[in-house]
Amino acid sequence: MRPIDPTRTRGRVAPELHPISRLPDEWKAILEGMGERSFRAKQIFKWIHHRGVLDASAMTDLSKDLRAKLDDVGLSTPAEVSDVQRSADGTRKLLLRLTDGYSVECVLIPMTRDADDSADEEDDTLEQGEGFEPQQRVTLCISTQVGCAMGCVFCASGKAGLKRGLGAAEIVSQVLIAKRYLDPGEQLRNLVFMGMGEPLHHYDETVRAIRLLTHPEGLAMSPRRITVSTVGLVPGIRKLGEDFGGKLGLAVSLHAPDNDTRSRILPMNERFPVSELLAALRAYPLPPRRRITIEYTLIDGENDSEEHALRLVRLLRGLRCKVNLIPMNPIDGSALRPPSDAAVDRFQRILADHRVSCSVRKRRGDDVDAACGQLALKQPLVVLRRGETIAHTE
Repeated sequence: MRPIDPTRTRGRVAPELHPISRLPDEWKAILEGMGERSFRAKQIFKWIHHRGVLDASAMTDLSKDLRAKLDDVGLSTPAEVSDVQRSADGTRKLLLRLTDGYSVECVLIPMTRDADDSADEEDDTLEQGEGFEPQQRVTLCISTQVGCAMGCVFCASGKAGLKRGLGAAEIVSQVLIAKRYLDPGEQLRNLVFMGMGEPLHHYDETVRAIRLLTHPEGLAMSPRRITVSTVGLVPGIRKLGEDFGGKLGLAVSLHAPDNDTRSRILPMNERFPVSELLAALRAYPLPPRRRITIEYTLIDGENDSEEHALRLVRLLRGLRCKVNLIPMNPIDGSALRPPSDAAVDRFQRILADHRVSCSVRKRRGDDVDAACGQLALKQPLVVLRRGETIAHTE
């Protein structure tokens, strides 16, 4: 398979920003053009991002005239919930319909004390006394693209290829909408960019979404509570480290310790081989007590042998990291299968015996196809363009 150029992104969003995508300073410029006072910018931003209100008529501390003007600049939701599936373990998968008819999925995952959290172990120490019980914490897994171009063999999201990237407004809207589906007593604590799409293949909109989500006048999410997952796009990893000083969590889909095996599982390895990827990870500016998460999906007969485990130990030596072992979740149309429990235990034991920090991710939401690698749109997509109806069958 021909490697994909990660510098090219299909379906770029229009240059004009959706109102949800605007930072306060950008709102100031808009308001000045309307003849409004600039302090209104923070008010509008807070209504949208802190309170999740997209109906201008409900912004009660704004004048009626300004509320009418906001309707004229296109303040509206770019996504609506079309389906919600709830797993027996409390995981909720939300299917969101976008304004052009495409759909994406995001997943609310209740966390428990022994669950694999997106934040590192320092966070539990820092939060003692805040009053949040572990079972109240929820992680939201969000998408950055409709489909995916990376072609990982175990992942359902990329089977139909990439349709288009999401704008920052569409990414942020997943968070604003998902907060409405929290159960009583739950609080959104972590965000993981691990849904549909490759975040670093759609870098500018991903980063704008993160700046919106972390802005102190909005949701004010802590950067250490946000993890960006990548298949290993080296330029994007370097730029992410530069732009955020390593404050964002980084998760890397490694899945194999050598080029031959990894290229069979993850075609992008042909463009950014293991040695180049590991060099970028070693250069990533990690703050004290933080580690890079190495995602390793175990596939029966492909990458789960004792030799693979020993090679992984050698590869990661000296890298501040933790390994998240993920027994493959079955997907439709694939003959690949997860390894046996005994094989998973053996692989983990080898890593642990060599002092590699590792855990096995528990399956969450697999009964509603919300587990790792299972996000995909199984229904036909209907896209409206210039009044025409075009059916896209996956």
